[in-house]
Amino acid sequence: MTDYDSPWKEALDIYFQPFLELFCPQAHTEIDWSRGNESLDKELQKIVREAELGRRFVDKLVKVWLKSGREQWVLVHVEVQASEDADFAQRMYVYNYRLFDRYNREVASLAILGDDNPRWRPDSYGYHRWGTEVGIRFPVAKLLDYLPRRQELEESPNPFATIVLAHLDTLETRQDQHERKNRKFRLIKGLFERGWDTEKMRQLFRLIDWMMDLPRDLAGTFLEEVKQYEEEKKMVFVTTPERIGLERGLSQGLSQGLSQGLSQGLSQGIEALLRLKFGEPGLRLMPEIREIAEIEKLEAILHSIEAADSPEDLRRNFLCFPSSL
Repeated sequence: MTDYDSPWKEALDIYFQPFLELFCPQAHTEIDWSRGNESLDKELQKIVREAELGRRFVDKLVKVWLKSGREQWVLVHVEVQASEDADFAQRMYVYNYRLFDRYNREVASLAILGDDNPRWRPDSYGYHRWGTEVGIRFPVAKLLDYLPRRQELEESPNPFATIVLAHLDTLETRQDQHERKNRKFRLIKGLFERGWDTEKMRQLFRLIDWMMDLPRDLAGTFLEEVKQYEEEKKMVFVTTPERIGLERGLSQGLSQGLSQGLSQGLSQGIEALLRLKFGEPGLRLMPEIREIAEIEKLEAILHSIEAADSPEDLRRNFLCFPSSL
C-alpha cells in the first residue's frame, strides 16, 4: 500500500513556507517569515490522543508571527487526508477548538484532500439547537483540482508543486506500475531542468522516491535509469550509502524472498548512512534497527537519517525506542 503519510509529513517539515505559498497565499503574505516559525507537533499529538477521533494521515501545527506591526502570533493547523473519512470535518472542528482552548490564540485550520473522489469536499462542521449555533468553516485544497494544471505545476519554482505532482501521479498510476515508473523518472528529470541546487534536488528526489513506490523489479530498472541520467548530467541524486541500501535491498529481495532480503538490504543502507553521518553514536542504534521487520518502517528510517539532527532525534521522532544512548 502506498505510504502517503510519511513523505507528506517530511515535506511539510522541510517546505512549510512554500506549502503555504502554494495552498494559502494570503497566509503566506501576512506571515513574518523573517521571525521563523515553530513546530508544535508534539503539542498537537497530545490533543490528538485526547480526542481519539479515528484514523489520521498527516497533521501539523505551526506557530507563526504576523506582519501586523505588533507582537502577535497565531497557530496554523494543517490536516492532510488521503482517503474519505466521514468524521473528518468533525475532527477539524474538535482540534481547532481544543487548540484555541489550550493556547488562547487564533487557530487557522487548513485541509488538504488527497483522495480520488472529486465530490468529497468537507469544508465545515457545526450544529445548532434552540438558538445556539457553533461550528467551523475551513479552506480546502483538493489535489484533484490540480490535474488540469499539470504544466503550471511542472514549471513552478515552488518545490511543493513537485510534491503535488508526485501525489497525483501516484494516484493516477495505481493500476499501471510501468506508467508510474515513467512518470517518476519524468519528475526526477524535471528537478534538474528547473535549475535547483543539488541539496534541494536530493531532498525532493527522496520524497518522490518515497511516495511513488514501485515493485522491486521496476524499482531496480528505475534506479539504473537514474544512474545513467546522473552520469549524463554529472550530478548525484542518490548518495552512495543510500544507493547501497537500495541496490542490496532490491537484489537480496529478488533472490532470497522479497521481505527478508529487502529488510537486510535496507538495514545495511541504514548502517552505512548512520556511520557516515553520526559515527559510533549512530551505530548504537543498529541492534534495535535490526530487530525491525516492517519494510515501511525501515524505509522511513533510511529516508529520515539525512534530516535528523542526532541519533537521539532519529530515535525520538521515527523509532520510538526507549532511550539507551
